[in-house]
Amino acid sequence: MSTIDDLDPNTPVLIGVGQAAERIDDPDYRGLSPVELAAAAARAALTDTGADPAAVAARIDTVAGVRQFEISTPGAPAPLGKSDNYPRSVADRVDADPARAILEVGGGQSSQHLVTELARAIANGTSHAALIFGSEAISTVRHLAAADEHPDFTEARGGQLEDRGYGLSGLISRYAAGHGLTGAPSQYALFENARRARSGLSREQYRQSMGELFAPFSRVAAKNPYAAAPVERSAEELATITDRNRLIAEPYPRFMVARDQVNQGAAVLITSIAVAAELGVPQDKWVFLHGHADLREQNLLERADLAEAPALVRAARHALEVAGLGVEDLSTIDLYSCFPIAVTVVADGLGLRADDPRGLTLTGGLPFFGGAGNNYSMHAIAETVAHLRTTPGSYGFVGANGGTLSKYSAAVYSTVPTAWREDRSQRLQEELDAAPTVAVAQTADGPATVETYTVNYGRKGPTGIVVGRLGDGRRFVATVAAGDTELLADLATGDPIGRTVHVRSFGTGNRVTVDRDRMDELFPQRVPVLRDTYELVRVRRDGHLLEVTINRPEARNSLTPQANEELDEIFDAYFADPDLWVAILTGAGDKSFCAGNDLRYSASGKPMWVPKNGFAGLTSRRDMTKPVIAAVNGFAMGGGCEIALACHLVIADETAQFALSEVQVGLVAGAGGLVRLPRAIPPKIATEMILTGKKIPATEAHRLGLVNRVVPAGTAVDGARALAAEILTGSPTSVRASLQIMNETAPFTDVVDAVDHPSQALDDLMISEDMMEGLLAFGAKRAPQWKNR
Repeated sequence: MSTIDDLDPNTPVLIGVGQAAERIDDPDYRGLSPVELAAAAARAALTDTGADPAAVAARIDTVAGVRQFEISTPGAPAPLGKSDNYPRSVADRVDADPARAILEVGGGQSSQHLVTELARAIANGTSHAALIFGSEAISTVRHLAAADEHPDFTEARGGQLEDRGYGLSGLISRYAAGHGLTGAPSQYALFENARRARSGLSREQYRQSMGELFAPFSRVAAKNPYAAAPVERSAEELATITDRNRLIAEPYPRFMVARDQVNQGAAVLITSIAVAAELGVPQDKWVFLHGHADLREQNLLERADLAEAPALVRAARHALEVAGLGVEDLSTIDLYSCFPIAVTVVADGLGLRADDPRGLTLTGGLPFFGGAGNNYSMHAIAETVAHLRTTPGSYGFVGANGGTLSKYSAAVYSTVPTAWREDRSQRLQEELDAAPTVAVAQTADGPATVETYTVNYGRKGPTGIVVGRLGDGRRFVATVAAGDTELLADLATGDPIGRTVHVRSFGTGNRVTVDRDRMDELFPQRVPVLRDTYELVRVRRDGHLLEVTINRPEARNSLTPQANEELDEIFDAYFADPDLWVAILTGAGDKSFCAGNDLRYSASGKPMWVPKNGFAGLTSRRDMTKPVIAAVNGFAMGGGCEIALACHLVIADETAQFALSEVQVGLVAGAGGLVRLPRAIPPKIATEMILTGKKIPATEAHRLGLVNRVVPAGTAVDGARALAAEILTGSPTSVRASLQIMNETAPFTDVVDAVDHPSQALDDLMISEDMMEGLLAFGAKRAPQWKNR
């Protein structure tokens, strides 16, 4: 065992902790801002050192803030305003002037991660005193935002800030969000239900076990003066569904879900032992970091087993290994507890029982003490330090979880002096990253089995979500098709894991039903025929030619989901109709062919989707074996340019301009522009257009090979008709076969392999009437009469 005299002067030590909280029904409620709550906790931490708070504050060279929820996702609202430099706003209030300010990434792991990181910086001599803090005033913001007179928490502080970003990479995907997996309850419920199935317990038995796990947590919270909901609840009360304890996401009732309506702040102060001694901090205040680990799990849908979280367990075990301790050596334990499984998956991995006499929380847990945003575990650290000081020589464990069982930071604390100890997290992370993953099917079709599930209970009624496996083993996410009450009922009350279902993909996402018959009943196959009228598109049929006009000139012919659906339906009919041989696509008016996606519609918050065949029903359509000509009149911007790229031929009038302008509005040309443009024109020029949003005129587009012909202003459609007429003189069967073979051989890199590719199109052509007609007409010196067969 080390003594303080044996230690390197740079050895890190926690010398102060502080907490602050208020409830809106408190008689002394003040409506503090997040900055003020964090500052109150920081002042408490400075005082907790037992030294002169002003002298301690003067030595702080680094401040680090845990992100509040309102600054944890792009575009998140801050109804009462916010500081533009949260860490420095807090530092100002405690008269600290640090050289370095950090705003950490989001996630519940961040508070413990910062303690470990800055303790390491102190051990390395790059820092000597660091103040870490976090806070939330969600309850206050919701309480006061609607009032006629409310405070303004806006602060234009400025100054140096190391903003590490949101840290959302790998945690949020369009695929999951598009199927209702946007909130933590629904995501965690997938793990919970997979775990229940593994346990063999019934729904009632498992919910009771969750209640038995959390009842002691509520008992601790009831005695904690900083708790947001200091009410003790029995296991039965937690597990019983009532109007107050309504279901949020199967299997979670409200009382088992992390409480984020809190007004709480917490802070931790770390220095080197040399600085602690210099400041006169009593040694009975010193708490050392004995072990630590930081690991990350694989992305949610790629994990091999949705009932387990190996990264969390390995992080917890490794922190103990670094400390040289076993679970039995711990006197206090606080496991992150946003949902029951966040506790049980780590507790089981450590061999801890739910009724361990030491307890599994010091604060009372997130559903009862409160989920202070990303900062909950700072409170756990503060409680751990306070307990360890009252029992010198004991050890305390803190486990902090972020994301969806995604990121885990664990640590072991004690008053027992110890040198700084490095961990092997990086090596362990490499092993975790190398573990096999599950292939994910973005679009899923066919028979499948249910792997796990949940039911979201929202204001519009219940929505079933299924994670399943296709026959080839790929995993998918799907929502229960509206109208399939049988499957929804099974998810809500039955035992659906392992049952056979049927899944089908649509532009709006994957839908799952009890079987194929039900799928066909709910989603009858659309007959591919042209309608007489459309709302947003005009069609004109002239013999074998189809003219399609996007009819939204007031919006520069930009496309909404409804316009995309109409175009998809029209092109389905075009490709299915044997009497239609060539199609022309243009835009109404003379200003714009198509300005791409309707950004005003996108910003309105209305549901967004694109047909499976892509933008305009073309950009993701495979096997386009009939020619489509783009008649570009005016601007072809963003998605409009991508539509033109997806067409076989392009006629542009003199006023036309082409651009992939997505980077100018924070987007990318994801509907094929990033792929097609570098293949259509010289890659260097394509890259410049993509990265700058540069517009090129019709003449340059023609020179580069993006455009077939340039025609006088206002005559794009006439030019397209002339080109269509030339195509129509040839055999439609030959045209179709030519396009099919071009499609089939496009992936080939070797020219001879492409030439020798055996295509069914050639066999079909050899026995076609059109081939015979062409040869006979040539021999008879007459015009052929094509039949397209």
